[in-house]
Amino acid sequence: MAEKPEESAPAKTPVNRREFLNLAWLASLGFLTVSMGGLTYLFAMPRFKEGEFGGVVPVGTPADLPGTDAPPDNYPKVKFWLSNTEQGVLALNKVCTHLGCLYNWDSQENIFACPCHGSQFQKDGVYLDGPAPRNLDRFVVQIVDSTSGEILAESTDGQPLPVPNDPNVIIQVDTGNRVRGSQRA
Repeated sequence: MAEKPEESAPAKTPVNRREFLNLAWLASLGFLTVSMGGLTYLFAMPRFKEGEFGGVVPVGTPADLPGTDAPPDNYPKVKFWLSNTEQGVLALNKVCTHLGCLYNWDSQENIFACPCHGSQFQKDGVYLDGPAPRNLDRFVVQIVDSTSGEILAESTDGQPLPVPNDPNVIIQVDTGNRVRGSQRA
């Protein structure tokens, strides 16, 4: 039987300079695309923590609330006023509905007054006077069981939330959930 000559492996041609530069360019472009995509994804992810604007802010127990005849509590770090009325507690966004100025509580008049254009609002955020087109925006208020963390009541429509006289509940405000104020009459 005749022996077959050994088949030689195909000769490898060396990579020339043009092919090397093309591969280097494509590899660097791929690394740039992957890194920029990763950074864009990380930048787009919300990072709201408890106690910061955009997250859930605990304001305390019913005993910690201001009285119904007291001025509202100011929470400047998280941009809301906590107002306790006869109907219940509510959290008002600190931004005026006219042009976005930050309004203040006027303790002499017992109203919220915008220093920019003079819009005025009642303690519950209802429009009184000025160029504002609607009532103040509100944040969702929740009543949570302090032991289980279960939400017992929630004001998803922005209405005042009646507060139980239970020391085992915590009141918290969800600043990531804003309810738009109704149009003025």
